[in-house]
Amino acid sequence: MTQSPQQGSAPAIEPTAEIQRLSKTASELSDLLKAHQNTLAQRGMAAPSGAPENLQTIGGELQRLTTFLDSSQIELQQLRELARTTDLVNSTLDLDIVLDDVIDTVIQLTGAERGYIVLKDPETEELTFRVARDKNKQDINPTQFVVSRTIVDRVAKQGELLVTVNALEDTQFKDVESVANLQLRSILCVPLKRKGQITGVIYADNRMRPNLFSAREQKLVNAFANQAAVAIENARLFERVRLALEEITSTKDFMYDVFASIASGVITTDAEDRITTFNSAAARILEVPAERAIGQTLFSVLPPLYDGFERLVADVREHNQNQTVAVEPVLDVRGQVNLDLKLSPLKDGAITQGVAIVVDDLTELRQRQGQIDLVKRYLPPEMVDNIKTIDELELGGVEREVSILFCDVRGFTTFSESLEPEVLMETINRYLTVSSNAIHSQGGIIDKFMGDAAVGLFNTQLNPQEDHALRAVNAGLLMAQHVLDLHQELDEDKRLFYGIGVHTGPAILGNVGSPSRKEFTVLGNTLQFAKLLQENALKGEVIISEETYNIVKNYVEAESLEPRKAVGHPEFTVMYRVTNIHS
Repeated sequence: MTQSPQQGSAPAIEPTAEIQRLSKTASELSDLLKAHQNTLAQRGMAAPSGAPENLQTIGGELQRLTTFLDSSQIELQQLRELARTTDLVNSTLDLDIVLDDVIDTVIQLTGAERGYIVLKDPETEELTFRVARDKNKQDINPTQFVVSRTIVDRVAKQGELLVTVNALEDTQFKDVESVANLQLRSILCVPLKRKGQITGVIYADNRMRPNLFSAREQKLVNAFANQAAVAIENARLFERVRLALEEITSTKDFMYDVFASIASGVITTDAEDRITTFNSAAARILEVPAERAIGQTLFSVLPPLYDGFERLVADVREHNQNQTVAVEPVLDVRGQVNLDLKLSPLKDGAITQGVAIVVDDLTELRQRQGQIDLVKRYLPPEMVDNIKTIDELELGGVEREVSILFCDVRGFTTFSESLEPEVLMETINRYLTVSSNAIHSQGGIIDKFMGDAAVGLFNTQLNPQEDHALRAVNAGLLMAQHVLDLHQELDEDKRLFYGIGVHTGPAILGNVGSPSRKEFTVLGNTLQFAKLLQENALKGEVIISEETYNIVKNYVEAESLEPRKAVGHPEFTVMYRVTNIHS
């Protein structure tokens, strides 16, 4: 039983191989007939007339048929490969893949050593080498490029296929320096065209073999270039779209990061007051989760800010006006907060699409400002500027060694009885200014004014000082001297004197008072003893305690005295009157 070709008991015979076998057989028969013609004639026999010649002719025709079939097979294979690659390059929009496939196909179709694709920048029209490959489908290092720029530039400019069978002997190129230096022989350069515009060139060459690119290869590559130009342009368009999309995405991510990172809350709404943007800062400030806010109406999500807020949002949207308002709502967790709201219309051209709200949380700032305002009541401005962090001042209360200056105007009660109230206030204020200036000049702070008396503090947490005792003593001497200077400007009946006491010791310092009103002050026996020293001082005297004297004795001149008044203080046995301070 015979087997069908599908069952395949015998190997298939290639058509060209069978024709070659028949051609050989015809030639052998022709030679055999020629060799036996005499033998056949002797026996009275003869071969058909012209048989050997006919067989020889048949053999030659069969040989030409073989050559034709071989050539057709090669061309068919090239066309199949061309169709396959054309489908491939049109099936992807990755520009790098398309370029590699195109040049690999050109090299395979033509037998070139190398292939290059040069693309023209659509804006600058500059030519740029985008891909360079060898016959092994490997990228060529740019430092090893072997190409005639003269030929590339000519084809890119003229838009016509250029081929040379032997560039070294071609009259067009033999004088071209690059051709001679690079020893180029076969060169094929084809323009890439898209809608009549030259978008680049395909360049292939071979340094060893002349006459490599026949008319068939030229036709194939030229046809392929037309398809490749479309694929390349599509891929370039896709690349531009992809890059644009990446840029848009990057910008969007950047804007999202900006919204997420800024300290201000950002809220946007549409025309129906539904929330479209609610950044993390808004969620933190207002105690509202962002995922619960997006898509909801503004007034159903936000805590009550103030009674007129809904009307304010409507005015911004309807009248296209920016608005700013400060509110102090009470939140569930944070309690009362200070918020600054800036409202602006969101427009699309002339049409308002919604409202943008920027929420600045000023709660901590207002608290700090309140602390600074409190500090400014006690410190000169230049000292306030030197405070780095209010939180480090421990205004809640701390025990530390301080020096306290207590001063009081002598004879003020009798003096006040003889003056009109306006004159009295003007005069006492001038004396208190003298005391304030003296204390501030030595870095002290004013604890309080008590009528005609003043208290200066040195080495508190507001004005830490290592030499606080000497500063307090020096402030007392300056105060006494400045009072004498003031006397030069006052009538004799308005001349008064300070009694000044200075003591050094431990004390409690901090804010005291009610929640609505607090004052920074000093508590403890050190303050009371400074007051006692002041009560012991005569007009213009600076009296210091033994504790203070032991600290400053190397810097001042002082004489010891017995206390003039020591009721309730049996330990008070000595005091010192300061007469001078060493320069």
